[in-house]
Amino acid sequence: MVDQLPVGPAPDAPLPTRASLSLLVGRVTTIKLAYWAALTAFEVVLPFLVARPFAERFPISVVVAVVVSGLALVWSLRMGRLPDRHAGPLVRSIPTVATTFAATTVVASPASLPLLILERERSLEACGFGTCHGEALVLWIAILVVGTLLIPVAFAAGLHPGGARLVGH
Repeated sequence: MVDQLPVGPAPDAPLPTRASLSLLVGRVTTIKLAYWAALTAFEVVLPFLVARPFAERFPISVVVAVVVSGLALVWSLRMGRLPDRHAGPLVRSIPTVATTFAATTVVASPASLPLLILERERSLEACGFGTCHGEALVLWIAILVVGTLLIPVAFAAGLHPGGARLVGH
C-alpha cells in the first residue's frame, strides 16, 4: 500500500516561490539578528549600569531576556501574518517552513556567538578556577533555543494555512 501514496506535495499546498522564500528568510533573519543584537548590547552595558556582583545582576539579565524574547515572538508572529505588497499573504507549507527554518539558522545563528562569549565571561566572573556561574551559560542556551527554534515556529504559526483559499488571490 505504500506504493500508492503520493510522492509530491499535496495538490492544495502551493510551492514556495523564490521571491516569497527570500521575503520569509529576510523577515525571520531580521528578527533573529535584532533579538540577539539587543540581548548582546544589553549584556555589554549591564555591568556599567549596575556595578554589582554577578549574583545581583543576573536576575536583571533573566528578566530582560524574558521580556525581549516575548517581544521577539510577538514580532515574529505578526510578521508571519503581514502580507507582502507584491507577493500577497504568505502561505504556510512544509517546504516553505523547512526552507525558511534551514536558511535562517545558517544565516543568523552565528549572531548568537558574541552573546556566548559574554555569557562565558560572566560564568567565570570572580572565580578562582573553572566555571562558578553556570547559570549564565544556561541563560545563553535558553536564548539560543528561543532564537533558533521558537522565533521561526512563531513566524510559521503566523503564516496563512496552506491550501486555504485566500480572498482576492
